[in-house]
Amino acid sequence: MLLVDTHAHLDEFENLKPILDKARRIGVVAIVAVGSSLETNLKILRIGEEFKGYVYPALGIHPWNLTSRPEDIEENFRLIEGEIGEAVAIGEVGLDFWIKTDRNIQVKVFKRAVELAVRYGKPLSIHSRGAWSEAFEIVKSMGVEKAVFHWYSGPEDVLNRILDSGYYVSATPAAQYSRYHIEAVKRVPLESLLLETDCPVVYRGVSSDPSSVVETAKAVSSIKGIPVDEVAEKTTRNAIKVFNIRA
Repeated sequence: MLLVDTHAHLDEFENLKPILDKARRIGVVAIVAVGSSLETNLKILRIGEEFKGYVYPALGIHPWNLTSRPEDIEENFRLIEGEIGEAVAIGEVGLDFWIKTDRNIQVKVFKRAVELAVRYGKPLSIHSRGAWSEAFEIVKSMGVEKAVFHWYSGPEDVLNRILDSGYYVSATPAAQYSRYHIEAVKRVPLESLLLETDCPVVYRGVSSDPSSVVETAKAVSSIKGIPVDEVAEKTTRNAIKVFNIRA
């Protein structure tokens, strides 16, 4: 069983090698490591260089990180554009209307990230909590070809529009217990689904790592009533297609 973790915050781990060795042993053949700020993007680039061909960098600016100085945001965008050739995606980017950060600022920054994705033909890894419809409308209206709505747990009508547009949704280990995430995963055909961990997020009291993508695969298998090997095969094929990676 070969798996791809399409959304991992590897910059948050102190000693990566044993963690990645563990992931390899259980069948993880590639990891998309997402950045969320200037500092984390720099770390992700270093990690991607150290584990080239296994860890694939995505560079982003998370809506939770917009409280930094405007010049830091500008520097981050310069870094992303300057290192765009090293990135398999723009992400993690998006909107979060459950936080206090000004929505107009969030939208402005997200649109700049979307512009880069369109200009350079990169897929987007999108955070859309509480702003599912708004994030989708921006992506669709700006002509994005490939997008992944990470850990989608939003309304069914927006999910249908996401799928009708040919975009993807990623499942996390929360598909083992989160009602809204389970409902979303149930409705997403395997052809439009990716697996991820969002590690090191804590699920049911246990910190995750890239090997936790096995739990995601098992959860999807249970929800859909299909063999876990089929889940792995099709979602890995999707990841290769979306991110243009070797796995």
